[in-house]
Order: sequence, then C-alpha cells, then structure tokens
Amino acid sequence: MALNVALVSPTQQVWSGEATFVSARTTEGDLGVLPGHAPLFGVLVDGAVSIKGTDGSTQEFQVRGGFLSVSNDRVSILTESVG
Repeated sequence: MALNVALVSPTQQVWSGEATFVSARTTEGDLGVLPGHAPLFGVLVDGAVSIKGTDGSTQEFQVRGGFLSVSNDRVSILTESVG
C-alpha cells in the first residue's frame, strides 16, 4: 500500500510520486502520514517536509508555509516556496 504524493509551489511541481510515509510540521504540531490515514487538512508552518519513497529513499524539503491535505491515500502539499 502506498500514498500518492504531490508537493507543489506556485512556480513548480517539486515532487510527485508514490511514498510510504510523509512527515510535516503544522500549526497543530508534527504530523506523520501513513497509507490508510484518516482525511485531514492542515496548515503548514515553515520547516521540513520529509517524503519516504516506495524505493526506500527519503527526500527532505524546506517549505515556507502552505497547506497539507490527506484523503484516500492521496497527499497534496501546497507551499508558498521550497528552499
């Protein structure tokens, strides 16, 4: 089982693909998403978003604000900018 993940900024699609785990920091605290996660909408704060791909590699991105949405094993991360 995998998550379908998209990380986008206003100017580019930063990362897209299948992942086994996503972590991010929201206004409510640190959040980890695994396949089967309940639907969720969160406001991101400046910090790291980590995506563990199905191949076992982990990508880490520094984001500046934005939103994270989880529904039906689909994770959408919309950020103002990625550093």
